[in-house]
Amino acid sequence: MSRFETSKFVRNNAVMNRDCLIQACEQLDWKYLVKNDELLITDIGVKQSFYGEYAIKVKGNDVTYNTYYMGNTKDYVEKLQTLYNELNVEYSRNMIINQFKAKGFTYKSNDKFTVTENEKVSFFMVGRSNDKTETEPIGQIKFTILFDGTVISDSNYLPDDVNKRAHAAMDEVDLHFSSKRIMTKKEVPLKYRDKINKSKQTQSITQNNN
Repeated sequence: MSRFETSKFVRNNAVMNRDCLIQACEQLDWKYLVKNDELLITDIGVKQSFYGEYAIKVKGNDVTYNTYYMGNTKDYVEKLQTLYNELNVEYSRNMIINQFKAKGFTYKSNDKFTVTENEKVSFFMVGRSNDKTETEPIGQIKFTILFDGTVISDSNYLPDDVNKRAHAAMDEVDLHFSSKRIMTKKEVPLKYRDKINKSKQTQSITQNNN
């Protein structure tokens, strides 16, 4: 369930999105090639021969660094990671918006948001219920993207059908991010408790009948 909760899409630091990594390489002027479903970074702008081997390899989304030849690998890893993080913020933003739009949500800017060192982007995705009897037909989810592309969502009341679509969109985001979403429930305000409980009972009856 996506309502009255916060969610954090915990990113695996050993995982990089290939498209973002290619963009980072191009901006750093590092040479790369794609071979047998592997992205091989072969030149990172240093006077170092890798003897036909890679400096950095990405297979799927798993990253391997050639520490044998690179020597002080940390500096190059940090350089790549810094630029990758900047690109990943935009990637995360676009992924969230696209997946939620595909489920019928619309984008809404967060005019009160101020960029910080840790928080780089914030916006809302707004959903409208198709239930004519719903007294609060519009629900929204706030998204905040951190410096490394980590996504945090926050929601309050969502109509049943909006909540269902939001949950489906979040599952898609989790899949694309190769992340593990951690959900933390918030206290449900008294005015919504009966409404939420009735919703759960209706869903339970529907599932049993199926």
